[in-house]
Amino acid sequence: MFNKNKLKAKIIEKGLTMENLANILGINVATLYRKFAMESDFTRNEIAMIKDCLNISVEELNEIFFA
Repeated sequence: MFNKNKLKAKIIEKGLTMENLANILGINVATLYRKFAMESDFTRNEIAMIKDCLNISVEELNEIFFA
């Protein structure tokens, strides 16, 4: 189950907005919001980019996306 609260906290911690993250991922901000609403899934590539841009550890990544 996707933990959107932990991911939102990481985004804020890095001083980014949802719009910034959408641009980094190369997707529309509406698409990102659908992913947060669990209407669609993050791709492996998007998860890897999120890990890199937010400097998330593997443990945190597992807690956010695979817990």
